[in-house]
Amino acid sequence: MSYEAGNLQVWASNPLPDPRRELNIAQFNENYVKVKSASLNDSDGFRLRAACVCVRSPAEEEVLLVSRRRVPGWIIPGGKIEPEELSNHSLSAIREAREEAGVIGTLGRCLGTFENIDRGHRTTVYVLYVQELEEDWAESGRSREWFSLNEAHAVLLESRPIQSKYLSSLVLTRPSSQST
Repeated sequence: MSYEAGNLQVWASNPLPDPRRELNIAQFNENYVKVKSASLNDSDGFRLRAACVCVRSPAEEEVLLVSRRRVPGWIIPGGKIEPEELSNHSLSAIREAREEAGVIGTLGRCLGTFENIDRGHRTTVYVLYVQELEEDWAESGRSREWFSLNEAHAVLLESRPIQSKYLSSLVLTRPSSQST
């Protein structure tokens, strides 16, 4: 699918590849051109975003964080919802996890929608059970690191406090068989 309207993001030739299909980053960059995109807003004027809390296993005890781009610190991978993903925010969350962290996995439950009034956005957050970490990925200039749930919570409180709430929701919404 491609778009050629103003400053909308353009995905040339095809929709995003099936993450189960092997594709190296050179092929990805050759086939998919990313152009600065306008944000989509909800009826209240908030920019729409999606993110994934990437966990190492179904026990949900370790979380993958990625480095911020311009300043020191760690974040949960996430970003803008694109026009073609508007009806299914989980597609954006999966795409952002792959772009920012090189993660391929299985989508889990929705943790909720989190509002950041200061930044003017609402982010729908999902759990992603990591099956594979790509060696080369779209934003492989970023670092990524596994943190225990407690460590990740403390790091996010410093770097992105709103994102620490994602982890609180992760713990609160665990199936009872996983609660510790």
